[in-house]
Amino acid sequence: MKPGMIQVTDAFERIVHWVMAISCIILFITGLGMMFSSLNFIGTILGGMKNLKYIHNLTGLVFGFSLIFAISMWWKEAGVIEMPEDLEWIKCAGGYLWKVEHPPEVGKYNPGQKMFFIALAICGPLMVVTGLLMMFQVLPMAITRWMYTLHALGFVTLFAFFFVHVYLGTVGNPGSFQAMITGWVTRGWAKKQHPKWLREMEEHGTLVVYGEEKKGAAEGHH
Repeated sequence: MKPGMIQVTDAFERIVHWVMAISCIILFITGLGMMFSSLNFIGTILGGMKNLKYIHNLTGLVFGFSLIFAISMWWKEAGVIEMPEDLEWIKCAGGYLWKVEHPPEVGKYNPGQKMFFIALAICGPLMVVTGLLMMFQVLPMAITRWMYTLHALGFVTLFAFFFVHVYLGTVGNPGSFQAMITGWVTRGWAKKQHPKWLREMEEHGTLVVYGEEKKGAAEGHH
């Protein structure tokens, strides 16, 4: 680790993020294997449709627990759209789709990341609840059928946002992937991608810089 690197995520944040990401991928794959007969071969690979369903349901519980931690940890920073700053950022797509000389400054999460998080915070619980109700069949069949519809709707929404998130976390925004692997980024990257967050952390004395003594009494996640 080079001196001067800035910590943007701690170990707990990264664990929660990757547990949720991996469980999401497994749920997508196993869910598609159950949803479309043409993809039933996924069940064959896993030892049969019974095993496929078992893995899907068990992974859904892991996803549900990671979702609780994610929402409680990131809602304050990623779950609130700030106006008019975030609207201005959305109007120019943050400069990701075309060249923008001076896109509006963003905090730790840009509006694109916020929209993904809000979709996850809404659709995630929907998927867990409808999944449990389908699993245990405690409601009248007519209502249970609606659970399948809602579950599919939540899947389509998260599936679409997932690929946007992957793009913005890799090709669209180089350096973001590193932030979720090591937790550290260069000051230049932080200043370019999240200038408002960097400035606030410096002003509050809560910025963690590798090789430097921590100035403030920063506690918790930042």
